[in-house]
Amino acid sequence: MKRRQFLELGATATGGMILGLHLPQSRAAGVAEEPVQMNAWIRIDPDNRITFICHRNEMGQDVHTSLAMLVAEELQVPVASLGIEQAPVAAVYTNAMIGAQITGGSTSIRDAWMPLRRAGATVRTVLLEAAARTWQVDVRVLEARDGYVHNRNGNKLSYGFLSGIAADLPVPAPEYLALKAPGAFTQIGSATQKRLDTRAKVHGERLFGLDATQPGMVHAVLAQCPVIGGTVASVDAAAARAMPGVRDVIDIGEGVAVVADHFWIAKQARDALKIGWNLGPGTAVSDASVAAALRAGLEEAGAVARANGDIDAGLARATKRLEADYELPLLAHVAMEPMNCLARVDDERCDIWTSTQYPAGARAVAAERTGLAPERVRIHSQFIGGGFGRRLDVDFIAQAAAIAKAVPGVPVKLVWTREDDTTHDFYRPASLHRLRGGLDAKGKLIALDHLMVSQSVTERAFPGVVKDGLDPFMTEGASNLVYAVPNLRSRVVIRDTGVRVGYWRSVSHALNAFAFESFIDELARAGKRDPLEFRLEMLAEQPRQRAVLEKVAAMAQWKRSRGANAALGIASMECYGSYIAMTAEVQRRGKDLHCARIAVAVDPGIAVRPDQVIAQIESAVITGLTGALRNRISIVDGAVQEQNFHQFQPLRMSETPQIEVAIVASGDAPGGMGEVGTPLVAPALANAVASLSGTRVRKLPFSEAGVRFV
Repeated sequence: MKRRQFLELGATATGGMILGLHLPQSRAAGVAEEPVQMNAWIRIDPDNRITFICHRNEMGQDVHTSLAMLVAEELQVPVASLGIEQAPVAAVYTNAMIGAQITGGSTSIRDAWMPLRRAGATVRTVLLEAAARTWQVDVRVLEARDGYVHNRNGNKLSYGFLSGIAADLPVPAPEYLALKAPGAFTQIGSATQKRLDTRAKVHGERLFGLDATQPGMVHAVLAQCPVIGGTVASVDAAAARAMPGVRDVIDIGEGVAVVADHFWIAKQARDALKIGWNLGPGTAVSDASVAAALRAGLEEAGAVARANGDIDAGLARATKRLEADYELPLLAHVAMEPMNCLARVDDERCDIWTSTQYPAGARAVAAERTGLAPERVRIHSQFIGGGFGRRLDVDFIAQAAAIAKAVPGVPVKLVWTREDDTTHDFYRPASLHRLRGGLDAKGKLIALDHLMVSQSVTERAFPGVVKDGLDPFMTEGASNLVYAVPNLRSRVVIRDTGVRVGYWRSVSHALNAFAFESFIDELARAGKRDPLEFRLEMLAEQPRQRAVLEKVAAMAQWKRSRGANAALGIASMECYGSYIAMTAEVQRRGKDLHCARIAVAVDPGIAVRPDQVIAQIESAVITGLTGALRNRISIVDGAVQEQNFHQFQPLRMSETPQIEVAIVASGDAPGGMGEVGTPLVAPALANAVASLSGTRVRKLPFSEAGVRFV
């Protein structure tokens, strides 16, 4: 089969090379006169410019650099020489770990590790063969390097020159590709490789959704019901329409949009609207109703996520038994860039410029709201100024498309205010956990039972994925528990609390880690065991987890006495295929506490770009602290009470501890990294607080237990 034929099949594959774009049909065979799309990710121009089409969205995690490194390593070109272009919506770019074109779940590197390396190696292979045929020599005497194929006579041919010839050669099957061994990597794992987007960001180039602009653009602000699920009943827009600069007032069902020449005019006009709302059943939702729904779930049997041994017999045999409940609140995402979307709609097409983690979902809702076929919707993905899972939802994109449809041919930029963003989020679900544990006479853990009650995000976001009462995202951090316990059971109860819930950085890893790692610490202390040694004893068959625990203990000087005014807490887990351990050092400051230092040891397998691994852990730790210390979302009569940063406070610089990260590279295939640093923060802190003061915090945030951090 010729390469062009293969591409035209639009093939998708799992575990093998994925190719699926058409080559230019006007080009004659041989030397390229126009850019050649070598495969779904690599385009080569005749002047030797090489472009990487990045199929994951950039939100600070640096996929534009890290994914490009995978291609560059096998293509034998410096990663800095690659141009980066954002991929369109296409089936070929589906995230095989999730089943959709999504950036999330700490999957970008894991999902792309083999496909992108194979993409680079495939192109390198056909370029070498093209050069061999051009020179009439054995391909084994040639070397691909720095964008050229070199022969032993000192001659070279550029990739750009060879691309047209290579396009007509057979595509090597994946099993015949010669991928580099890790020991031969020259770019993957580089400690000196810098981000490719730094210059553009420093120079203030228009990169993010909020930066997007189009000629003739107008602005929109949307009034939404303050009560969950409320819809528009009536609108008096006379005062708003009378304001200079107001173009239109549009009822889109879930809200009323004001379209104006400038954002501020639109916002002022929105404030002048008189709207009657159908409040609906959402008024019954409150903090108390959420808590009651979760508490009632503790009486249900639940769906079993994991079980080994006989939990009832194990607990019966225990000489010491412990039971505790742990509670976690609703949390907002509060991304620095609030939700926004620029849309232009006419009878023929819809163009969307936005920051999204789910471009395929964005296209689907835009098509639905405009009535256009999906292939007539084009998503122009922008950099994301904070995703954290919020931009997996596409509600604001649907709204922008609906507004733009009402003003055909006019680009309309919808921007949510910070208050809109905080009060109409898809929140991290509240959860309640009951754990029971049993120790034998030697203080060894012989039985561990866990019941989690929470709302399922997946039931709403991806209907059909939840089967037999099990949401696979709810079991994260429980079904993959690393400790060897002879009698172990983990169950899940799904309870609808009436709240809009969504995926939040680390999803249920953070919920389950707080419960498990706090309880493991309580069990250790109940058995008069050192919390570190207690954990290590259960990790005989988990060398990677043992290694990070031992490393972080050494970093923190676990055995060193800290006196009466400071203490350490420790926690560990496997998370998204990476292994992590963390210590938190808490100090007294008068009547308050201060987190002075967080030490982290992480085994990411192969660290593609170590500096970014460290940056991701540091960022995730700060997310964990922001969520644990004092923040929560509260609801009264169906309305979210927190509106801005004065009520939902991000961590301040003065509160931020020293964060030290050590990479314990095992050489295994890469694990996820974007969310791995978040889950252990709360339990490590709780364990430190218990060690220092004797106060065991089982309900977050810490402030609700009277524990104030400064």
